[in-house]
Amino acid sequence: MDKVVHFEIPADDQARAKEFYSSIFEWEVNDADMGGGVVYTTVKTVATDETMQAKEPGAINGGMMQRQGRFTAPVVTIETDDIESTLQQVEKLGGAVVEPKMAVGEMGFAAYFSDTEGNVVGLWQNAG
Repeated sequence: MDKVVHFEIPADDQARAKEFYSSIFEWEVNDADMGGGVVYTTVKTVATDETMQAKEPGAINGGMMQRQGRFTAPVVTIETDDIESTLQQVEKLGGAVVEPKMAVGEMGFAAYFSDTEGNVVGLWQNAG
């Protein structure tokens, strides 16, 4: 069974959104340089271990991104052992690939798809 491992919140004004979520929920929000001029805001809802995994069972951390294109609502990300195989199943069952498999530093790979209801969902595959 694949599990939800991450969330992303799109924002029109990231500074305002960071202030909002960190003030209300005491989440730790930090900008991370992803290379190539891309900045991604990480959102820590709970403490993490040395591999950046949430220490509390059932809790997940996430991120914040600029609202644009297909990314207009919060996105949940599901971990899978094989993104390419999962994307093939998505298409076979009526979904569509929104963003194909891409490397995320040396941590792993991400992709996005839309389901049969038009929702955008993320996929994550750990490196190695």
